[in-house]
Amino acid sequence: MSGLMAVFCSFCNAWGQGQIEPGEVWTDHAGRPINAHGGGVLWHEGRYYWYGENRPASGFVTEVGVEVYSSPDLVHWTDEGVALAVAETPGSPIERGCIMERPKVAYNQLTGKFVMLFHLELKGQGYAAARVGFAEADSPVGPFRFIRSLRPNAGKWPADFSRRDIRRAKRLKEADYPEWWTPEWRKAVAEGLLLARDVPGGQMSRDMTVFVDDDGKAYHIFAAEENLTLNIAELTDDYQDYTGRFVRVAPGGQNEAPTIFKRDGTYWMITSGCTGWTPNEARMFRASSVWGPWEQLPSPFRGEEAGTSFRTQGTYVLKVKGAEEGFVFMADRWNPKSLQDSRYVWLPLEFNEDGMPELHWKDRWSPAECFDTTD
Repeated sequence: MSGLMAVFCSFCNAWGQGQIEPGEVWTDHAGRPINAHGGGVLWHEGRYYWYGENRPASGFVTEVGVEVYSSPDLVHWTDEGVALAVAETPGSPIERGCIMERPKVAYNQLTGKFVMLFHLELKGQGYAAARVGFAEADSPVGPFRFIRSLRPNAGKWPADFSRRDIRRAKRLKEADYPEWWTPEWRKAVAEGLLLARDVPGGQMSRDMTVFVDDDGKAYHIFAAEENLTLNIAELTDDYQDYTGRFVRVAPGGQNEAPTIFKRDGTYWMITSGCTGWTPNEARMFRASSVWGPWEQLPSPFRGEEAGTSFRTQGTYVLKVKGAEEGFVFMADRWNPKSLQDSRYVWLPLEFNEDGMPELHWKDRWSPAECFDTTD
């Protein structure tokens, strides 16, 4: 990888000479600010592909779609254009004016297709729709073809729910719990108050990510139940639907912005609380199986401003190609006055002597120097 960085040295920009500068303005090969928020990165045939929200200078709805950039080294990025464009057809689920957030793309070895999942809100409905969108392409840069949108796992119950659990959840009614945050309400949420409400039409799906395990199985991880509970849902072999198997993580815990990675057989998930555009202290979870049980741990952030996760919200954990211990935590520093000017904060994940992930602030850092790669 260091050789590739030397080849692209002539394109060095505000990032510095082969360095990442968290929180600064990042520009592409043409000197334009990168517009790929809430994103994720895919490695394919020698290049990284960064997919993210093309955000407007003002306002909160989607006017363009999902942008994609490519890079050989995580530092120098080429704008490859709009991977998935909004539709101009009135009534389309992705018509201009909808909200498309947190796009993630996975390459399917069985079908040879690139599959995109993203959080979708329908035009004019605010955040009420809470759906997931599916799209596919033959090339990593698209164009992606919109397939459909839905709420996941309609008619299905969590894999770890017994018949007794289902009967108990069905008896719970929202009208019996008009006041939120009471001990009784929290207990009801954990037992399936909102889960049961949404079973017929499918679970709500907002902030999300996609994780492909070592065996090729893919999972959609998303905030459900009014952002109170995370779901981990298994995708079908073509990544374009659900098998119906899913579990809940931290019911009632108010987690969103999930990121997930696997190291030495252990699954790790870093999330945020739910405070709108205002940053908060991250949470971390650990499990020996993707199906749980998931143990909650303290935030991995260390040092000054750790209480606000360095004023960021996570979006993805990237596995560096060829680096056995190489993981990059990707986050956004949101600017609600101009989402287009929201900044990117990428930091290398470090591991202490107990194997616990930690994040330490760096004004600048070099992927080539941080990670020992073989590719």
